[in-house]
Amino acid sequence: MCGIVGIASITPYPDRTWLAVARDSLIHRGPDDAGEWWTPDGRVGISHRRLSILDLTPMGRQPMHLEQRGLSIVFNGEIYNFIELRQELQNLGYSFQSQSDTEVLLAAYAQWGSKCLSRINGMFAFAIFDAPHQELFLARDRAGEKPLFYYLSNGVIYFASELKALLTHPLLPRRIDAEAMDCYLAMGYVPGDRCLLAGYNKLPPAHALRFQLQTGTADVWRYWHLPQLDSNDSTTDETILLNELEALLEDAVGRQLVADVPVGILLSGGVDSSLVTAMAVRHSQHIRTFSIGFPGHGNLDETPHARLIARHFGTEHTELVAEPTTAGLLPILAKQFDEPMADSSMIPTWLVSHLIRKHCTVAIGGDGGDELFGGYSHYSWLLGMQHKLAYIPSWLRYGLAQASEHWLPVGLKGRHYLQRLNVNLDNGLPMTANYFDPTQRRRLLSNYYGYPIVSEKIFTDRIPAQNDLLQRITRMDFESYLSDDILVKVDRASMLNSLEVRAPLLDYRIIEFAFGKVPSHLKATKNSKKILLKQLTDRILPLEFDRHRKQGFSIPLTQWLKSGPYRELFWDTLDNANCLFNRKVLLGLLKGQDGGYSNSDRLFALVVFELWRSTYNINF
Repeated sequence: MCGIVGIASITPYPDRTWLAVARDSLIHRGPDDAGEWWTPDGRVGISHRRLSILDLTPMGRQPMHLEQRGLSIVFNGEIYNFIELRQELQNLGYSFQSQSDTEVLLAAYAQWGSKCLSRINGMFAFAIFDAPHQELFLARDRAGEKPLFYYLSNGVIYFASELKALLTHPLLPRRIDAEAMDCYLAMGYVPGDRCLLAGYNKLPPAHALRFQLQTGTADVWRYWHLPQLDSNDSTTDETILLNELEALLEDAVGRQLVADVPVGILLSGGVDSSLVTAMAVRHSQHIRTFSIGFPGHGNLDETPHARLIARHFGTEHTELVAEPTTAGLLPILAKQFDEPMADSSMIPTWLVSHLIRKHCTVAIGGDGGDELFGGYSHYSWLLGMQHKLAYIPSWLRYGLAQASEHWLPVGLKGRHYLQRLNVNLDNGLPMTANYFDPTQRRRLLSNYYGYPIVSEKIFTDRIPAQNDLLQRITRMDFESYLSDDILVKVDRASMLNSLEVRAPLLDYRIIEFAFGKVPSHLKATKNSKKILLKQLTDRILPLEFDRHRKQGFSIPLTQWLKSGPYRELFWDTLDNANCLFNRKVLLGLLKGQDGGYSNSDRLFALVVFELWRSTYNINF
């Protein structure tokens, strides 16, 4: 795992010193080494921070070059099938000087060009400068595990693993994109290629970009799509599907255990990480597992479940207890996350990453299981509602939804569900706000004339064209919530600790299996979730394992806001004359939280935004 940064320009770039400054702002992503390279004419510069995982020798340093082909690369990520690719390329006449997957990736590009992406199994974001064609090529992995930001203007493209590296440039703008801001306040994250800063972009997952030095222009295209579920090819024979899933997961975990440094497993005690642990012990007798707990907070504390799995499989297990004193982490995380994120599980993710890094350089987690195999509670809720809504007249559903938005207090239980009534689940999805609805967003930013209310339309436009409701929502979550929330959280929180996190369930073969072969009724129904995956747990996990339990990776934020450092931080941040939002609305939310309404998630979203904005000195 590493950090990459670079620049390409139609004319020689005047200030080369910026590249080193930008690179070293990513030192947390790669504390082991640094490298930089410029073309002789000064039009292209690429740089790299290294976290040594494979081939710890100097032969694995980057930027790396294939001089006879005029190619140079900086690469962040892992190629899990690099051994097979290496052998195939050797058969084609290539020779290798190192044992690194970077050199294999560079040779693969030399042989197949951009079509090499279809052959790669891995998580990645990389840049290759092709001198003969005077092109800069950027690409990002299928699921979006590894990030890549860029800024393109006046024939110059800047790119980096994290936005903060680009913000070290003194001349690049720092202005809020109002439409992206609306998405954040509604959903808690910014989707797709958008960025909260105007003019900046994220290269979306499964996309590539080619920048032409001759013209100063860039083309962006998608190189991979989720497969369609073919009812003719898919089977309802659960034994066949279970056997294939078990074989795929075992192989994916085995590939991701490969490293020249210690590897551990992030064990929450849920279905996904428990299955990953079970597969890991098939490949190694010595597996280390790690978990985080919240003693005294009931269902939020998963350490007993993690302990059960660790004991059953004989892993070396370590636990961490989280306390309210972690409030001091929020300003640090707000800076690290580049864009604000309303997901409070960033805190336990950072804590467990910090714990693991004391023992390991690589961790393996269970991300992706819910989106691929139907694990979220709202899937069952929507499937149940699809039938019930047919009995409620459309005019009544519309009226209830409107009344809930305009008249019911923020934080009132059930308000969010009433807002979802006004949707046709036969061809759409309820793209209602998770945090602030349109009325609330207007009130929050009432000082800014013309503030756009666009989030609902932006997310609606992203809904996949699927007749099947479950196919529609799981694909939507895979391409939005997973890539733009979950994987961002994992990458930033882990890399702040110089820890690489891998996700075997996001092996593209498992993704294609889940969406191309597993029928909806084996994922979720109105009464059950993650059906096929839980059948796999019956095969290989202990009988005492609670396969029906579903607990997100959360913190007891509501309890922590009653008193102590979190409450103090929230009040100090929001009850402040410099705060961007309407002070009357903020005080209403804060006092409402004290009065028993559940505003903690909304307050968290606003606090993280304000901490981020003040850190980077950003305004409209």
